[in-house]
Amino acid sequence: MNFHRTLMGLAVSLVLATSASSNTLRWAAQNDVLSLDPHSQNHNTTSAILQHAYEGLTRFGKDYKVEGALATDWKPVSPTQVRFTLRKGVKFHDGSPFTADDVVFSYQRISAPTSNMHAFVAGVKEVKKVDAHTVDFFLDRPDPILTRTLVGFRMMSKAWAEKNKAQTPPNFKAKEENFATRNTNGTGPYRITGWQPEQKLTMVQNKDWWDAKAASNVTEVIYSPIKNDQTRIAALLSGEVDLLTDVPTQDVARLKGDAKLKVVEGNEVRTIFLAMDQGSDQLKGSSVQGNPLKDKRVREALSLAIDRHGIQRAIMRGLSLPAATLLAPGVNGHNPQLDAAPKADAERAKKLMAEAGYPNGFDTPLNCPNNRYVNDEEICQAIVSMWARIGVRAKLQTESFASYSPKLQNFEFPLFLYGWGVNTFDALYSLQSLGHTRTAGADGNNNYWRLSDGRLDTLITDIKIEMEPVKRNALINSAQQRIKEETFFIPIHHQVRPWVMKPSVSSAHRADDKPEARFTQMGK
Repeated sequence: MNFHRTLMGLAVSLVLATSASSNTLRWAAQNDVLSLDPHSQNHNTTSAILQHAYEGLTRFGKDYKVEGALATDWKPVSPTQVRFTLRKGVKFHDGSPFTADDVVFSYQRISAPTSNMHAFVAGVKEVKKVDAHTVDFFLDRPDPILTRTLVGFRMMSKAWAEKNKAQTPPNFKAKEENFATRNTNGTGPYRITGWQPEQKLTMVQNKDWWDAKAASNVTEVIYSPIKNDQTRIAALLSGEVDLLTDVPTQDVARLKGDAKLKVVEGNEVRTIFLAMDQGSDQLKGSSVQGNPLKDKRVREALSLAIDRHGIQRAIMRGLSLPAATLLAPGVNGHNPQLDAAPKADAERAKKLMAEAGYPNGFDTPLNCPNNRYVNDEEICQAIVSMWARIGVRAKLQTESFASYSPKLQNFEFPLFLYGWGVNTFDALYSLQSLGHTRTAGADGNNNYWRLSDGRLDTLITDIKIEMEPVKRNALINSAQQRIKEETFFIPIHHQVRPWVMKPSVSSAHRADDKPEARFTQMGK
């Protein structure tokens, strides 16, 4: 074992070895990006990296308020038509100008069936060029959060994509690639200069960035995905890493007491939950005929068998908020009363199982990533033990998220662990993507569990168009109540995210768990 760890440490040292200057930020976390294509995968680490290279018409400031990015202004022409004035003088990294043609092209590209990013243009039915620096967005309905949603809609160069035969995102589920999978050409503050999957990704500051006056003093970023917890910590303690954002929970207290380091932490707007196939007539890999997960009583029993507070205490070391809904604190629509996590009740769970016709339980697969969420594999192992008390014999299968993600997108998992961060900081992003029947566009775009409930669909549709905030939040509450009453999902907890950095590094903690180099400074 010691020899194995020595080899791992040597490998990390080789990966991190660099002639980096004092203004190079060496950042490490648990998992790698899935693609460099900005319209391919709705995956937090991928988005966290690509936001440095690719920009949207709008962006979030330090206070999470919407501000102009590649658009300087926007105003309604009608309730379903919004005109955006584009920023003049912006250049892509290859020196070509950013114009309205790129916005129209990027909309067509992100709307392609092979894109996993439809949520960021939800409700947009067409984008039209008015002139070289003006575009009109035509909407299906009035949209109370349009500019908030568009933050994740990143602009790509039409000419560059056409030149490199990357006019549409490749089919990630089929493991296809094109030029944009491993190459970038954005307008953002950093240019990605290299990506060696599972080893490192490098970026250098874009000296021609349109907002150079707001640039930080970080001239280079080296990102290293390090799956093993102790290897990540060793890289931090040896000084090879300046910023660590996937911090093993068992090490947080020790790191807080280290005078050579500083820890910043905050709640993340991400919920970890169990997803269940509720649409298939036969539960894949189960020991019983039919699909027990179609029965509300079985779903409730599985939820009641889980000791969320025990997971918080023993596995998360206090760095989680036990959950009963999919909306974390910090998301518009979060309701603390609805989010009060239930206490584990194995006896009640057994009764529900018997009432549903499964007094002896059943066998089922349980799939789980082992390098995506905080302590993901340990959480699943604990759940296996908890379910065994009510007769549910879960066969745990774990793997890297790089191979896990395509499988879940191909509906291969009947019961699995998933996490969802709310990039817009508004409930609709979660409800529409996860709770709506999978139809077209953003509706059910990430519904990989075949959930289809007419009442919930109607509520979500109403939330889309309600412009009055109080009425809209009442609809959001009703949608959460419906999900909770039917146990359509099994929320486990909302993550709390500590970041550890050298004292010479100052980086603003982000509730979406996406460090931004523009909000980071390197000192002496």
